[in-house]
Amino acid sequence: TSKKMALSDTKLIGAMLCFLGAAFFFMGVLWLLDRKLLTIGNILFLSGLTLIFGPAQTLSFFKTRWIKVGPRGVLCFFLGIALVMYHRVHSIFGIILELFGFLNLFGNFFPVVISWARHMPVLSTFLNLPGIKQLADMLSGERAGPWV
Repeated sequence: TSKKMALSDTKLIGAMLCFLGAAFFFMGVLWLLDRKLLTIGNILFLSGLTLIFGPAQTLSFFKTRWIKVGPRGVLCFFLGIALVMYHRVHSIFGIILELFGFLNLFGNFFPVVISWARHMPVLSTFLNLPGIKQLADMLSGERAGPWV
C-alpha cells in the first residue's frame, strides 16, 4: 500500500508542477512576454509531465505521437520552447509555435485533466469559481446550461 501511496503522491506533485508551469507561463504572457517566467513555466510543466507519467513513458508518449500523428505537434512544441528560451528571438513566435504544438499533443487530454483536477483540494475550489466553471465545462465537453 505504501508503494501505491508514493506513486499517488508523485503524480499529485507532478500535477501541481504542471499547474504551476501553466500559471508561470500565463504570468509570463501577461507581464509583456517575460522570458524568465515563460522559461520557468516550460520547465515546471515538463517536470510535472515527467513526474506524472515517469521518464520512460514521457519519452514513449512523444515518440508515439511522432509516429502516429506525425512530427508536427512534437516539433512545434519543443521548437517553441527553444525559441522562448533563446534570447535573440522575440518570444511571441515561440509562444505561438509552442501553443500550436501543445494543442496538437495534448488537446485530447483536456477532459481527463479537468475531471482529475476537480478532485484535487485547491484546484477544485478554483475550477468552481464563476466563469472558470463554465470554461472548464466547455473544455471538458460537459454541456451545463445556465440553469444548473
